[in-house]
Amino acid sequence: MKSDNSIQWEHSHDFGLESKGNESKVKIVFWLTTVIMVLEITAGTWSGSMALLADGWHMGTHSAAFLITIFAYSYAKKHANNREFSFGTGKVNSLGGFASAIALAIVALMMIIESLQRLLEPQSIHFNEAIIVAIIGLIVNFASVFVLHEDHHHHHDEHGHHDHDHNMKAAYFHVLADTLTSLLAIVALLVGKYIGLLWMDPLMGIVGAIVIFRWSYGLIKESSEVLLDKSVKKPTLDKISDALSKKNTVINDIHVWKIATGHQAAILKVTSGEPLDSEEYERILKEILPQLSHISIEIRHD
Repeated sequence: MKSDNSIQWEHSHDFGLESKGNESKVKIVFWLTTVIMVLEITAGTWSGSMALLADGWHMGTHSAAFLITIFAYSYAKKHANNREFSFGTGKVNSLGGFASAIALAIVALMMIIESLQRLLEPQSIHFNEAIIVAIIGLIVNFASVFVLHEDHHHHHDEHGHHDHDHNMKAAYFHVLADTLTSLLAIVALLVGKYIGLLWMDPLMGIVGAIVIFRWSYGLIKESSEVLLDKSVKKPTLDKISDALSKKNTVINDIHVWKIATGHQAAILKVTSGEPLDSEEYERILKEILPQLSHISIEIRHD
């Protein structure tokens, strides 16, 4: 974008690009997942194992979700310094997380439908081959969990809760879901082989789907709050109001919201008989909310 020399920018707006190493991690897991997906779908179709086939298709949708994740990181990095994005591209990570969470929910629904069909119409299973492939899938999934394991202590919100990169969190949930379905597939296959309970295979598919749906719902709720600019909690706003009232300042309007992982923005309109400098107001705000990266204050003399 052509720069406007009439505007003297005080700071950059490339919020939310601290996790540059996450993109390479997701690429590694994408290829691992894709290879195992092909192996499990092929083995599941040939062996007749619903749990293994469901895991394969499940991993296939996760491969697509990882592509969304990779695109989100790439897009955010490409447009990091594009002034057309008022508060940077940090929310692209939440958008990628939201899209991946939707994919997780669709996966869960597909697994439930297919598993119910298998409960009504049981099929014979080649247990030995299916178990071997499922174990290979589980090992690869454990490796993927290790690759994507994120240090969740980098950022905290106003209540001390962890502040995650939603894009990375979505990818992490995908590999956890893969690990769960692989584990359930192995349990179902072992029970079916040694005890003869063939219905355990589709039942494990349903159990896995329910757990996956719960994960997806939580991520959809969390990422959508960021995308919709949900305000910080009322106790935090009250804390800001109390701090400014001690400086004989009344808040007429206030908006504080998350703009990227580890970054928040604030817009305030205040009135005071003896107003402070804007820098002093910013200092007070940052003492309460250290993650504030962008502050705009309108000061009116009473």
